[in-house]
Amino acid sequence: MKCDLECEGVSKAFGTLLAVDNVSLGIPGGSFFSILGPSGCGKTTLMRMIAGFAEPTKGDIRIKGRSVVADPPNRRNAKMVFQHLALFPMMNVAENIAFGLRCRGMGRSEIEKRVKMVLERIGLPDAGPKEVAQLSGGQKQRIAIARCMVLEPDVLLLDEPLGALDLKLRERMKIELKLLQQQFNTTFLYITHDQSEALVMSNHVAVMNHGRFEQIGTPQELYLEPRTAFVASFVGDSNRWDARVAQADGGYVRFETDAGLSFIGAVQGAGPLVRGDRVTAFVRPESIAIIKDADATAPANGSNRQDGVVDSMLFNGANSRVLVRVAGALLEVDMPKADRAPDFPPGDVVALSWSADHTMCFAQA
Repeated sequence: MKCDLECEGVSKAFGTLLAVDNVSLGIPGGSFFSILGPSGCGKTTLMRMIAGFAEPTKGDIRIKGRSVVADPPNRRNAKMVFQHLALFPMMNVAENIAFGLRCRGMGRSEIEKRVKMVLERIGLPDAGPKEVAQLSGGQKQRIAIARCMVLEPDVLLLDEPLGALDLKLRERMKIELKLLQQQFNTTFLYITHDQSEALVMSNHVAVMNHGRFEQIGTPQELYLEPRTAFVASFVGDSNRWDARVAQADGGYVRFETDAGLSFIGAVQGAGPLVRGDRVTAFVRPESIAIIKDADATAPANGSNRQDGVVDSMLFNGANSRVLVRVAGALLEVDMPKADRAPDFPPGDVVALSWSADHTMCFAQA
């Protein structure tokens, strides 16, 4: 499959600091690709190099198979949407969208035709005469994208464009951005520190840490099959233990936490584990079953069983969660999804159960 955007061995050094370290990727045409990572991991530096605002220390960047490392930003067919959008307040919506076309010297009738077409495609056909100040946050977002898309870029770069929006609007814009990408069928490269944005919108996600990609995969692969402890902890919610291997048996180990708890888990990542190895173990809140009476029989699918005391319940509708104190630590457990889920008041003694296959164990470096 041909790639619209390729990076090959790209690095960027600032003095002795290696901000981007030998990164390679290939993004097929028409994909929504996200780079996910914490602040300072190098994702913005990588995007700036792709856009042409920074020069790689080494490596190559290709758009549609052609190297663009020597090209200035205006010569690359990649456009960028910034977090604060940078719309021109002295221009109306149509003038904002037409700005790049005018800079290219396009005729007035063709500009009007293209502006009308792109406004229809973003669902704002009558917004042309409006002033920027009259637009809602979501409308401004769509206009900023339209201003780029009217130039027919091969790749659209989005630098945390939802960061300045309120929570409700941000949730709605995740869906709208995905629909816009499908509508234009243009390759989107999106950078974010918000895992929910990356998982909801993307075909593929690269998880970045300390200037390198730890794993590239589909959202499902990153969530269900993380290859490193960092990916397991950064993508999705997890309960975590630092522990030592007490017994190893093929792909499974029994480990003991520093608080004296003992669990069985499945080995993840490269290389076998042996007795005495230090590990980091994770289990997702939705993988833990909870029952009210600690004397009752735990669910049959549980290879691990632990009694605990309810500390509190975090009610959030279908996403409600119970915090259970076990050996001094708090475990997060998703509420049973039933028409009438049981109540778990503070102080209740409960039994927790989960499968060894859902307990991910990674060797500590």
